[in-house]
Amino acid sequence: MIPSIEVRPIGQVIGGRSEPIDDDWGQVEATIALDPDSFGADALLSLDAFSHLEVVFHFHAAPVDEISTSARRPRGRADWPLVGIFAQRGKGRPNRIGVTVCEILAVEGLDVRVRGLDAIDGTPVLDLKPVMQGFLPRGQVREPEWARELMAGYW
Repeated sequence: MIPSIEVRPIGQVIGGRSEPIDDDWGQVEATIALDPDSFGADALLSLDAFSHLEVVFHFHAAPVDEISTSARRPRGRADWPLVGIFAQRGKGRPNRIGVTVCEILAVEGLDVRVRGLDAIDGTPVLDLKPVMQGFLPRGQVREPEWARELMAGYW
């Protein structure tokens, strides 16, 4: 039996977009505000030494009835192949968890200002991790053609 877990937001996204539009996220700026009841200002100490941040968040606005646990066509496009839910990054995932690497613009108190976070205003943030060269992929990254097409206008 798989044990259950408890995950609570550490903060939320403030600003940026209010609707989950599929493309053009590259210049979107937003603030990640940590929960002041759970964290002191030292929680973000030295984060400003990093250029990028990995943000783990919850697709809270994705309707539960759109969750997929099986294969589907990305963005519903008939010209793209049928792929399993874990072979894509759509918001209708079993736990509705998203992960994005974005640029750190500023760190002030309990706020982190970022660019390129594809989460909407009010999104619960589950975790933050600095991007470190040593955790990036080792070797060449392989992906299918449909994935390159999907990402062409994303950022």
